[in-house]
Amino acid sequence: MTVVIGCGAGFSGDRTDAAGPLVDALLGYDAPRALMFETLGERTLAAAQLRRVQNPEGGDEPLLEAFLAPVLGDCLANDISVLGNFGAANPGAACRRIAELTSAAGFAEARLAVIEGDDVRERLGELDWTAWEGERRELPDAARVVAANVYLGAEPLIEALAKRAQVVIAGRVADPSLALAPLCHHHGWAMDDWDRLAAGALAGHLIECGAQVTGGYFADPGVKEVPGMAELGYPLVEVERDGRLVVTKPAGTGGLVTEQTVKEQLLYEIHDPAAYVTPDVILDLTGVEIRQIGRDRVAIHGVRGKPAPSRLKTTISFLDGHQGEAEISYAGPNAAARARLARDTLRERLARRCPPDLRMRFDLIGVSSVFDGDEMPWRESSRSTVEDVRLRLAVEHARREVVELATQELLALYCCGPAGGGGVRRHHEPRLKTASFLVPREQVTPTVVLNRGGEA
Repeated sequence: MTVVIGCGAGFSGDRTDAAGPLVDALLGYDAPRALMFETLGERTLAAAQLRRVQNPEGGDEPLLEAFLAPVLGDCLANDISVLGNFGAANPGAACRRIAELTSAAGFAEARLAVIEGDDVRERLGELDWTAWEGERRELPDAARVVAANVYLGAEPLIEALAKRAQVVIAGRVADPSLALAPLCHHHGWAMDDWDRLAAGALAGHLIECGAQVTGGYFADPGVKEVPGMAELGYPLVEVERDGRLVVTKPAGTGGLVTEQTVKEQLLYEIHDPAAYVTPDVILDLTGVEIRQIGRDRVAIHGVRGKPAPSRLKTTISFLDGHQGEAEISYAGPNAAARARLARDTLRERLARRCPPDLRMRFDLIGVSSVFDGDEMPWRESSRSTVEDVRLRLAVEHARREVVELATQELLALYCCGPAGGGGVRRHHEPRLKTASFLVPREQVTPTVVLNRGGEA
């Protein structure tokens, strides 16, 4: 038996019309089918927690309706399971919004499941914390913590599907688990069948970033050409009971699925190819074989699995001072030189007027940006023919008034020179930082709340 899963979003802010072609393609399969939406990053979740503080009914995925409304009716009518971490900081609120969508689509009695238990902010003092291997910070003070969310695995999602949930709404679950859950549900894989679980987690990893595996993030003109970028097809993965899988995309859509696109996604965000850790299984990718078997069809096999980790990763987001940025443009002849003079003038002013612990960075966008210009003087020693340069200042400090003073100094360049500056913008906000810690698996107790039409 084959199980087919599509991914309609790879992050919050992704294209909202991508799921339509996926659902059309899923309707052509005579097999169990699921559609997943991966919309949650670590800072995305922290921002969602802040929105929930401002509005108790906020904190879920802002584009929820745009993602789901065009396809939800077809999914419900054709037994296509929908799973997503679009609950973010408020899965309950997302459930209520989805219930309105199901009702509008004519399915007022749709079965919705909410996964709870990832949010452990109120339990910081009672859990046994250890730092993740790459973490150098200490556990933040609870008063500064905005979000603390454990990466849940597939088990509560599998439980929800076993209870015949048609839409599964989660907060922080591991991205691959959104695909692994329907695979375990339909194939009947045991939660200690490590090779099969590894294959399912790999399937999820390959499609979790949406169009990255179908050419989007792969494209590089003149080096790696990708057709139809404006209408990229999002990925589908076909997974057999024995763990063999094929990555493809809807026919007639843009983009491409090749050995190269799959290899790039395979290694995306991988620390150790022999031990890629997920809550469900540890993947050994060193023996994976990838083979093109047709147009936009790539087969993958050979992944091995190791027992799941005893501790689960938890992302803790906390407030730590304030940050600000400001920009001003210089155009015309000698623009780069005038922008450099503005930068040097501003640096001197900040040294005079701001505390020495102000952290700052300057970018000459169009001449020296993305990489730190201060560390690459060769860029500025060459004669520039750029005639449109934007000077960006970024600052960070414990006190907001210091940040505001620093960006005001850039604003003052309007008349303090050099010549021709304009288009200033300024922005200030609290500084959110993240830290990664581990918590014992047995201390985390996810639950499944089954709803019908939004009512528990």
